[in-house]
Amino acid sequence: MFALTFLGTSASVPSGERNHPALLVEAAGKRVLVDCGEGTQRQLLRSGSGFRRLDRILLTHAHLDHVLGIPGLFSTLGLRQSADVMTIHGGQGTLDIVIRMLAGLWGAGRAPIAVEFAALSEGPVIDAGDFTVACFPVRHRDTDSFGFVFQSPARRHLRPDRLAALGVPDGPVRGELAAGRPVVIADRTIDPEDVLSPPSGGKKLVVIGDIETTDGLSNSVADADMLVIEATFLDRDAATARDYGHLTAAEAAAFAAANNVRQLVLTHMSGRYEDDEILAEAVKIFPNTRIAADFDHIVI
Repeated sequence: MFALTFLGTSASVPSGERNHPALLVEAAGKRVLVDCGEGTQRQLLRSGSGFRRLDRILLTHAHLDHVLGIPGLFSTLGLRQSADVMTIHGGQGTLDIVIRMLAGLWGAGRAPIAVEFAALSEGPVIDAGDFTVACFPVRHRDTDSFGFVFQSPARRHLRPDRLAALGVPDGPVRGELAAGRPVVIADRTIDPEDVLSPPSGGKKLVVIGDIETTDGLSNSVADADMLVIEATFLDRDAATARDYGHLTAAEAAAFAAANNVRQLVLTHMSGRYEDDEILAEAVKIFPNTRIAADFDHIVI
């Protein structure tokens, strides 16, 4: 299970209702921040999420609307005397910009909290046991941009009816079977396949920040339970979208439809459009679409 709290859903210019981009993803007792636009620390407080157990930031890219909230967040965590080490994951160019920003404020290596920087390359990023995070490169205006795949494994459970039918007693033998190992009972071998349910419960969440084309990304997105992606422009302004390296709502919807995505959540909203316009364009192509608003909380 993944719980998402949208802390900022605007494009580069915020509005009274939409803050700069940031998304909090919670799973298995861990909390990961994806991007940290200006004002994110206040959004964490206003959402009720707070700062507890927040020790990782995944950066999609280094444009200022996605990273300017880092100094303020770090300043507050320093005043609260947070003992956690904050790990920032991003492309090397993105990390270089963040490192220079922090050094300009506090001096090299002197941020208010302990920070580690982890450069991204395509593949695994985090293995938390109950879920994993991987990354893949995307194209956006000559930046080293990345999208992220959060995945929880499918589980298999012991079937009480089969255990009873085969005479499997309570105790360690059931643990062996649950772990996928055969057991011997009364000179008879019981195979895990005899008592385990089909795999179920695995979830896949894909989060993509700013992006100018979806070409070549199907393998990363295919069969996602949820795709969170930008839709900064409408199709009538597709030429402008190309100039600025962004998608239209129609393009995001077509991408979801082509890759068997179950739910599409659009974000990075431009103030030039009404939400209803954006949603109407997308649902014509992919009906299971919603527009994210600040403080929306979605569980998958």
